[in-house]
Amino acid sequence: MTRTTLSLLVAVALAGSLAVVGGCGSAARLPESASQGPNPELPPPDKSLVPTVHVAEAKGWPAGVQPRAASGLRVTAFATGLQHPRWVYVLPNGDVLVAEGSAPERPEEGKGLKAKAMGFFMKKAGSAVPSANRITLLRDVDGDGVAETRTVLLEGLNSPFGIALVGNDLYVANTDSIVRFPYQAGDTRISSTGSRVTDLPGGPRNHHWTKNVIANADGSKLYATVGSNSNVAEHGMAEEEGRAAIWEVDTKTGAKRLFATGLRNPNGMAWESRTGKLWTVVNERDELGSDLVPDYLTSVSDGAFYGWPYSYYGANVDDRVQPPRPDLVAKAVKSDYALGNHVAPLGLALTDGSGISPAFANGAFVGQHGSWNRKPRSGYNVVFIPFRDGRPTGEKPVEVLGGFVSSADEAYGRPVGVAIDKRGGLLVADDVGNAVWRVVSGR
Repeated sequence: MTRTTLSLLVAVALAGSLAVVGGCGSAARLPESASQGPNPELPPPDKSLVPTVHVAEAKGWPAGVQPRAASGLRVTAFATGLQHPRWVYVLPNGDVLVAEGSAPERPEEGKGLKAKAMGFFMKKAGSAVPSANRITLLRDVDGDGVAETRTVLLEGLNSPFGIALVGNDLYVANTDSIVRFPYQAGDTRISSTGSRVTDLPGGPRNHHWTKNVIANADGSKLYATVGSNSNVAEHGMAEEEGRAAIWEVDTKTGAKRLFATGLRNPNGMAWESRTGKLWTVVNERDELGSDLVPDYLTSVSDGAFYGWPYSYYGANVDDRVQPPRPDLVAKAVKSDYALGNHVAPLGLALTDGSGISPAFANGAFVGQHGSWNRKPRSGYNVVFIPFRDGRPTGEKPVEVLGGFVSSADEAYGRPVGVAIDKRGGLLVADDVGNAVWRVVSGR
């Protein structure tokens, strides 16, 4: 029996026991702060027989309990009773769109012993739920920070995630395509079937299924994120064609080209106004232990390669990937800012002179979905990274919203998308808590 086969069998056996929920595998030897900032500490990989698994079981919010805002801030429920809300997008008139969706059918993703074990873990973490496949519109009519109006703007979608408005065209990133719908300010329902702008990599495995989309300033181009089809290309590079990348798409013709590659699982994107640079947050690779590899926030340059799967954080080679590609490792771009190991950053919103308070006027809000494979846990919060002159400053992110995991290690919620609303509040989609939270200054 090979070491790999034994590892898989052990993982599956553990999946059926409470020990898995409580955790197995090695714990971190370094403090969380060591994996944060512009120059994270990168110890040798920990390739244990059984990969670290430490899942916070999804429970939802008990009555009267909500997230914990940082000192000087206040959090309220903007909307509750949603169905796995993943993304929030603010329209020019102040209406808030929420993408409610989960993973599509993926017949190849569930095959094999390791996949079955992972399916068990993800169910415990709250990820294995039916997909509502819709976009809901929330409207705060009286400006009290609570949505009084809720309507289904679009339904019958295919695991939607990212949303972008260009003029009267509303773009939605489904799991396998970008679709365009006609929109007029104030619409609460779109009955059009829409038109497909371009296909995006999907398929029967579709390991990282979420696709985000953002438009450039003049609306001529869209930028779409596509995560990898594996952890570290264990199914072969042929299955990774067009993945682990950001695509640039022409809004008129649908023609597309690879804008940046080597990004294992990019999600949130935002434009930095001073430099005009595109920024993204990226989920890095797993199964190298609790002290590797830092997820990150980075600017994205046209034509740049960021290392995946051959290396991480620049030229740090991952020898699990065969055959090696020293030519690509040599050109791998080091990311700008490490957020921490396995924090699972998804949402990203940049501020430019405005925000929930002066302390958060210039920088990046990041929604961190939280680890399932690190001891102790990391993420499960919303953090802020200050910027100066268009770049991150500081050695450690500042927690803005926490309290998503109970003292009994149960996940009340998990943050995903973040956005700044028309009144300056920070909106946070919570897919386990089935809510959108709103953070403002004051108590």
